[in-house]
Amino acid sequence: MGHSKKSPDRAVPERFEDAMAELEEIVAQLENGQLSLEDAIKAYERGTQLRQHCHAILENARLTVETITAQAAEPDNTTTSTTTTPGA
Repeated sequence: MGHSKKSPDRAVPERFEDAMAELEEIVAQLENGQLSLEDAIKAYERGTQLRQHCHAILENARLTVETITAQAAEPDNTTTSTTTTPGA
């Protein structure tokens, strides 16, 4: 069970999928009940760090989607209000 000794201070994975995979592994270890109290606390701390990281990634994705949706809903802004009439 070398996986249970992961330090909560190490960097979180950059990719959402990698962070979620590690978080799922931690949850499984905690649910298994085979960790010592000290290792369970370290795993819980690391899991909290990963959860916060994943939440931040998802929040950023949500804001990006909202921005894209808002831009798509706007009238076509490619024409300007100062267009000139041909021949003028």
